[in-house]
Amino acid sequence: MKYLFLFLLSFNAFAILPFEDAVSPELVTSARALAMGNAYASKVDDGWSAFYNPAGLGTVRGLQFHLSNIHMEVNDGFFNVAGKGPFTEAIQNYQDAFDPTALRTLHADNPGNISHARLQLFPNMTYRGITLGYMYVQQNRARLRSLTDDFEIAERIDTGPVMALSASLFGGVLKFGVTGILLTRKQLQKDFASGDAVSVDTQADYKKGTMTHLTAATRITLPIAWLPTFSLVSRNSSDASFYDEEFSGAPDDIPQTNDFSFSVTPNLGRTFRMHMEVARKDIGDQYDTVPTSRKTMGGIEFDYMRKMFFRLGFGDGWGSGGIGVRNKEFAFDLTTYAIEASVDGYREEEDRRTVLSISGGI
Repeated sequence: MKYLFLFLLSFNAFAILPFEDAVSPELVTSARALAMGNAYASKVDDGWSAFYNPAGLGTVRGLQFHLSNIHMEVNDGFFNVAGKGPFTEAIQNYQDAFDPTALRTLHADNPGNISHARLQLFPNMTYRGITLGYMYVQQNRARLRSLTDDFEIAERIDTGPVMALSASLFGGVLKFGVTGILLTRKQLQKDFASGDAVSVDTQADYKKGTMTHLTAATRITLPIAWLPTFSLVSRNSSDASFYDEEFSGAPDDIPQTNDFSFSVTPNLGRTFRMHMEVARKDIGDQYDTVPTSRKTMGGIEFDYMRKMFFRLGFGDGWGSGGIGVRNKEFAFDLTTYAIEASVDGYREEEDRRTVLSISGGI
């Protein structure tokens, strides 16, 4: 049954516009991580530990209470179909990114693009060893290769309360942690023939379900020069399925996957540090239609006084980068990264994205 599910999943990926779960399995993404190629499990030391590696909560510095934790993301394809015209019109077009009918009109005026928009909220309270928060993530994307091709749309909304805990042994050399999310997922993936009207029926076209999603992880940091660190993260570690299905049924099950990463953090001076990390997502190749080369990633972060950051990375076959500024009350990150837009290729079709992330609190 498991292999039948994976076969059907891979078959459906050719028929509809997919999400990049194999290379970005985190339910909530970090602009900081994406700038580093999404190789972040051995570095993460803030509220995003809940999604990248809950064992990282053992390195959180002080209390972090962020209510305005906003992540906004669009791709070049969205700018191509919606970024023209005056600023006021661009604002309206951004709203249209979440309306399938309006989005079809935008794509018809500018065919040959994939549009992508993501809005993410993660208000949370994080202290050493614990995170409590609530996640809201909405992704909308569409594709119209030409006026005679099908118009494809995909939408995913993930919501739910989040709790993560961690503990340390041997003076912090060994850390382990677990994250629990009462995840509710509502998802739509549909295509329309060139002559068909865009009509979405909630009951017939959407899938919705709830599950308890667990992430278990460990991190080992050797107390020697450059602090070599090894991390292993198991996602959906209890191999749970969706229940309380609504509309046309439950969303596809989330496979149980494992990620591995290794990092070093050399000091470049009294105020400068450099962090280098490599990672391999989905070690067991549960997403077997995605090449291994796309799941291998790496990144570098330069850190000045833990307040200013410059990042470079390579993930899903494409380069990434970004800058960041942060203190206890405020964090700002600006990132560019890309995914492979083809289903099973490598460096065939670049989908370049821009991320703005702002967090504020105490």
